[in-house]
Order: sequence, then structure tokens, then C-alpha cells
Amino acid sequence: MVVEAAIDDAMSILEQWSGWLAEWAVPEGILAAAPADPWTPPSDLFARRADRAVGRIETATARAVAEALLPAGSVLDVGAAGGAASLPFVGLATSLTAVDEREEMLAGLVDRVIGAGGAKPELVVGRWPDVADAVAVHDVVVSNHVLYNVPDVGLFLEQLTTHARRRVVVEITSRHPTDDLSPLWRRFHGVERPVHPTADDVIAVLVEIGIHPSVTRWTGEVTDLPFEDYVALARRRLCLQPSMDRDVEAALRALGEQPRDLVTLSWAGRQASAAPDLFAG
Repeated sequence: MVVEAAIDDAMSILEQWSGWLAEWAVPEGILAAAPADPWTPPSDLFARRADRAVGRIETATARAVAEALLPAGSVLDVGAAGGAASLPFVGLATSLTAVDEREEMLAGLVDRVIGAGGAKPELVVGRWPDVADAVAVHDVVVSNHVLYNVPDVGLFLEQLTTHARRRVVVEITSRHPTDDLSPLWRRFHGVERPVHPTADDVIAVLVEIGIHPSVTRWTGEVTDLPFEDYVALARRRLCLQPSMDRDVEAALRALGEQPRDLVTLSWAGRQASAAPDLFAG
């Protein structure tokens, strides 16, 4: 059985969002016994994803950003981590600004951009939208795989919009990024994980704040990690000891390959909102 968080018809999706996120908290007893923080993936995971992204405009999200940048334009990457969302556009973007809480991740992004022949990006260390006032307006704003970590999602999305001249492009998984491990939470801990929020809830929030996004649903790689690394990451997220790797591996193999359903959301920036939306569809 899956725990289906109730939708309160008396409340908007925006009002319910932070409560839904809170339901994903790891039970205190399990968290206290965890050998590592389950919510913080190893930094080399971000590094490998960023390394593969340099100059590669291959996904629906990257194509949406590239189209919005033509013939040239600046990029703001919010929640940049290692830079996987913005590194495809080195050479196409006239400038890049990256925002992230983790200064060490931003340092790696700088090395990748310069190594690819791009100009040194501007870095802003901090949490969005807390640092939004310190960031200039850019032609295109990107933010990939961040929203499920944002309690005040309405303000976050509004600040993305006000910082974009042309376009905002956001990529998320169709369901919570750890939803694929819900059967394993049941198996190893007897814990039922929630369902909301989902990408459809993000779309509903955008509509509530007056934004009607273009929506592209697509399927990505099942995982971009070697299987043994995926096992270690899953075990960490499940708050299990390293000695449980073989059990986690067996459970994952029993589940089989699960498609990684992704959603690209795109909408007009603040100065483009009065013009016809050529990206809608």
C-alpha cells in the first residue's frame, strides 16, 4: 500500500505544498541510526553528471534553453550544483551566473566552464530566493531538480520569473526523486512513503500564481550511475549500514529497471510575458 497524501479541497495546492514536503522527512529513530546524511548525495555524483553535460544539448530541457538563447544570451543557473543544467551552453551563452548553497560545488563548475573554453562565471553562494536581490536579470533562467527541496515554492518560482528576460526552463522528475525507493522503505523499515508533491502539483502551483507553462514529458536514463554506485546511493538514502549493500542490491534487482520519468516546464520571463508565447504547446 502507498500512502496517498490527502488533497484538501479547501486549500490550494500552493498552501499544501510545504506540508507535503514535510511528510518526506525520515522518521527520527531511523535518521538517528543512519551512518550518513541520507539527503546529501556524494559530491562526486554531481561532478560526474556535470562532466557529461559540457557542450551536450541532447535533452528536452537543454533544447528548450538553447532555443531561448538564440542568437545569444545570458544564463542564470539556480541550484547549480556542479553545473549540469548550464554546462551544455558553454560557447552559446554570453555569460553565466550560478547560484548554490554549496561553495565547493560552484568551484568545480568554474573549472569545468573555463576548461571548456568559456568565460569565468559569476558565482553567488546562498539559497534561492534568499539571495535573489543580489542577482541580476538574465535572458534565460534554468533550475534543474531543485523544486522538491523548496518549501516556499511559490516565491521560488516567482523569483525565477522576475529574473528572466526571455524564458524560465525547469526540469524535475515526475514524482519525488526518491519515490523509486518507496518499496524498499517498506521492505527494510516497514515505512510507507508519501506520494505528493508531484510534477502535476508544480504545474498547478504555477497556474495558481498566474503562469501557464509549456510542459514536455520525457523519459531519461534509468540511472546515470554504475549499478554498484547506485546501490550505495540507495542504501545511503535508506539510512542503512554499508553491510546491507548486498541486501539492497538484491532488492533493486528484484524491482527491475524503472524508467526515469522527467518533466520540462518552460514559461515566459517577466519582460517576455506581454509577447505571444511561441514555446507553448
